Amino acid sequence: MLTVSDLAKKYGVGEATVLTWITRDELRATNVPRSARSKRPRWRISQAVLEAFEAARTPTPVEPVARRTKPQRGVIKFYK
Repeated sequence: MLTVSDLAKKYGVGEATVLTWITRDELRATNVPRSARSKRPRWRISQAVLEAFEAARTPTPVEPVARRTKPQRGVIKFYK
């Protein structure tokens, strides 16, 4: 189980960014409070959830779009 600060160090972001991922449900985390009366959450992230998060955020390659060419003036194209 990893903590918020562990993930922040791993990805090179602030703890606030990791907490934002948790509140937006992009990253699933478990609250493990110190006691039943504790108001401050202590988030823990499992390795399986972290792998799913990384797989979801991995960018897919974009296929290049074929660019149109300008027609040449004064040239008649008979063949393509």
